Amino acid sequence: MERTVLYIIIPCYNEEEVLPLTSPIFLGKLRQLIDEGKISGDSRVMFVDDGSRDGTWQIIRSLAAQDEHFIGIQQSRNRGHQNAVLAGLMEAVDRCDVTISIDCDGQDDVNAMDAMIDAYHDGCEIVYGVRASRETDTFFKRFTAESYYRLLRFMGADVVFNHADYRLMSSRALREFAKFKEVNLFLRGMVPLVGFKSTCVSYDRRERQAGQSHYPLKKMLKLAFDGITSLSVKPIRMITVTGLIIFFLSLIGIVWSVITALCGRAVPGWASTACIVFLMGGLQALFMGVIGEYIGKIYLEAKGRPRYIISDRTEDRPPEE
Repeated sequence: MERTVLYIIIPCYNEEEVLPLTSPIFLGKLRQLIDEGKISGDSRVMFVDDGSRDGTWQIIRSLAAQDEHFIGIQQSRNRGHQNAVLAGLMEAVDRCDVTISIDCDGQDDVNAMDAMIDAYHDGCEIVYGVRASRETDTFFKRFTAESYYRLLRFMGADVVFNHADYRLMSSRALREFAKFKEVNLFLRGMVPLVGFKSTCVSYDRRERQAGQSHYPLKKMLKLAFDGITSLSVKPIRMITVTGLIIFFLSLIGIVWSVITALCGRAVPGWASTACIVFLMGGLQALFMGVIGEYIGKIYLEAKGRPRYIISDRTEDRPPEE
């Protein structure tokens, strides 16, 4: 029986500080799995440089020269974390039996890979890495993160609670996932749509090994909004329902105004008029913004631009098709 070929996909962006610290950890885990006979010696650690501006790509090339288990690809420009993960997955799909995507910062526990591989051998095509707890997070981050997952579920998105992008996917699942052509990527919400047998593996998240997080509040909010608008049309439906409610309330207000005027009890006043104008103006601006966001996504999808462009590889040539 042939052993499983595993590719560990690691997106990197300006990680020259952390990469020398975490790369031996990834290599050590790969070698341990090889020595235990769980995976093949042809398995690799693939770094995806997402258009870094520092020395990340030079470090990746150096690692690849030192050990054959390290390989790397470089994007032509920075396209974002989700696109970097996708680039690695699509590059590896025809080379391996299974992939595990994990961040470069060392916060995700690599020892969870043992349970992921075991679950794959038990027949699971997708295995989600799920945080056991958020005790290391601040109250604000924990509250907002958990509220966001609940909001996604309320909006109808099929997401795994407390799961980010630490996951195992078989080549079979990846080939089906490749049929998803969205330009606006939210992988943690798209992967469950593939289906197949899946399970979860819990792990404890650690502190970042070095450097600073590349996901400040602004990027986290953007990812959160992308997740909602990419996976659900419920906001549009909520706008429709709210519009209907306001319409019927307006009809009641019109009837009341006419009756009041006919009875001679109308009292001129600017306060009530101003409140109504402000309310309607604010709601219209909000509704137009949400609708505009969806139209913008349709515009980007219609262009059909490539989701990633690989400009360089540590290997001499791309994989044979």
